[in-house]
Amino acid sequence: MGAELPEYYFRVRENGAAVFRVDTENRQRRIEMDQIAVINIRNGEIKPHGDRTLSEADLDRIKGWMAERSEVLAHRDIDDIHRAVDYLNLTTQWAQSKASDAQLESVTDALLLAMHDLRSVLVRKKADRLISASKE
Repeated sequence: MGAELPEYYFRVRENGAAVFRVDTENRQRRIEMDQIAVINIRNGEIKPHGDRTLSEADLDRIKGWMAERSEVLAHRDIDDIHRAVDYLNLTTQWAQSKASDAQLESVTDALLLAMHDLRSVLVRKKADRLISASKE
């Protein structure tokens, strides 16, 4: 490991993270991680662990991590959408050039329904944006 460990460790969970304070200043020189909080990215909630009181430094670092994590997740979301566009193109090429009748039969209805649903949402959202833009 590197010479300098961070003061806090964030164990990512489904909606946020468990926050630990990292301690190496003990007699055995072992790494100890003491859980100090649980955070929820979606609602911004920071719950101290047990009967702890979080310091301003704790809260500042946690809020900073939450902001950084939100940016990472937002970037991943849009990256996933760009990948979905690639997959749609690859699926089109597969259906046109490689797929057997049996393979097409097994996926056609699911693909058509998913694409219809997506198209409906995209058209409605685009219309909403156009209406909003014309009112400005």
